[in-house]
Amino acid sequence: MIEASWIVPSALIPAIMLVLLLYATFSVGAHVPTHEENIDPKLVAQTAPFNNPGLFDRGNGQYDVVMVGQTWSFRPNEIRVPLGARVTFTVTSQDVIHGLRIEKSNVNIMLIPGQVGKATAHFTERGEFLLVCHEYCGVSAIPTLGHQAMYGKVIVE
Repeated sequence: MIEASWIVPSALIPAIMLVLLLYATFSVGAHVPTHEENIDPKLVAQTAPFNNPGLFDRGNGQYDVVMVGQTWSFRPNEIRVPLGARVTFTVTSQDVIHGLRIEKSNVNIMLIPGQVGKATAHFTERGEFLLVCHEYCGVSAIPTLGHQAMYGKVIVE
């Protein structure tokens, strides 16, 4: 009888977790940012759209940001958008694994060399929001360089 009191919860808990995961995936649309396509990481600087990184206005408050993570920096590392902007980030890395996390948003993407990642954020609050690399990407003998210096900001005006 005591075994049954352990067996039932150990079968129910994973089943409940699976149901919640399926609900979040299909009903709410929650999922991890996907990688859209693959490119040659050695040719990032020559491959569109990464050969022209920056902010692009699509109209009606919609913006695209094309961003490249590279040795201890993001290109571009400062983005200015108006309040209420819906911004789609298209990102990749040209050297090692980096991460992109923007505070107070849902943007949290792994930047894997050769993989293109996308995430969309809606900025409904004015201010400066830090964007950081959240994957340790290396150290430098120069204190102002290295993983700890890989950051930028999104300015919502």
